[in-house]
Amino acid sequence: MATKSESTKWNATRLPDLSGRTAVVTGANSGIGFAAADALARAGAHVVFAVRDAERGRAAAAKTTGSTEVRRLDLADLTSVRRFAEEWQGPMDLLVNNAGVMMLPKRQTKDGFEMQFGTNHLGHFALTNLLLPHVTDRVVTVASTAHRWGGARIEFDDVNMTANYNPQRAYAQSKLANLLFTLELQRRLTEAGSSVRALAAHPGWSATNLQSHAANPVVRVGMQIGNRFLAQDDRAGALPTLFAATQELPGASYVGPDRLAEMRGAPTLVCRSAAASDPVSARRLWTLSEDLTGVSWGLKIAGAV
Repeated sequence: MATKSESTKWNATRLPDLSGRTAVVTGANSGIGFAAADALARAGAHVVFAVRDAERGRAAAAKTTGSTEVRRLDLADLTSVRRFAEEWQGPMDLLVNNAGVMMLPKRQTKDGFEMQFGTNHLGHFALTNLLLPHVTDRVVTVASTAHRWGGARIEFDDVNMTANYNPQRAYAQSKLANLLFTLELQRRLTEAGSSVRALAAHPGWSATNLQSHAANPVVRVGMQIGNRFLAQDDRAGALPTLFAATQELPGASYVGPDRLAEMRGAPTLVCRSAAASDPVSARRLWTLSEDLTGVSWGLKIAGAV
């Protein structure tokens, strides 16, 4: 039985009624993406599963109680990103940039970017800006405590790490990019007079299949041990995303678990590293991302500014 303090902590049963609202969740077919999409649908939202594998997406959506649909989206392919955005019609209340890859062997996206930076950051950067004219409420981007690993920084002179690739550093860079993107996105939204908010969240240590693709076998074994003894399940890991998606929080807020060095617990506001709070780096990354993707500031496209 839950203790009194545990029972009063925020959880998915406290989601507001989301009837009439539309949410898009990238990578919604498994892990915290599925847990978040399922909770949003159960709360009344119409949830779009934006997934690379439509068959797996349909299988996941079939397990959900509520209004759902499945649309194909490959964040490692900017043509797929543009197609998804071009086919979108009508308002979108919530965009959850959840999909990601973690500590992979050296690989490239279809556009030639390092896979983790290209998928976790550039794909979502392009998607958000292309969809922004449709977004009415907020954009939530899933980051990670990995943005602190080893004094992580954006390798502006070689973001693809062609000279010295390291899976852990590449992952940390992509998660730092998620937070800098959120910071600059909120600055631009505020400057444009938009009521849309940009927020970030991280799941703590959640046992999902994300960790199973680590390039280093020693790291994979260590993560399997951590998944067994330290991690929370994917539904608990989705709570920070859901909190950021539905609660009244200021733009640029960052949400994570409240216990065990942010590895598990109830969602609460947490702090970024100094590198993730640097507005100069955030603007520089934005400019670089526009150059790499060919996608510009979304509200400018819509004629709002």
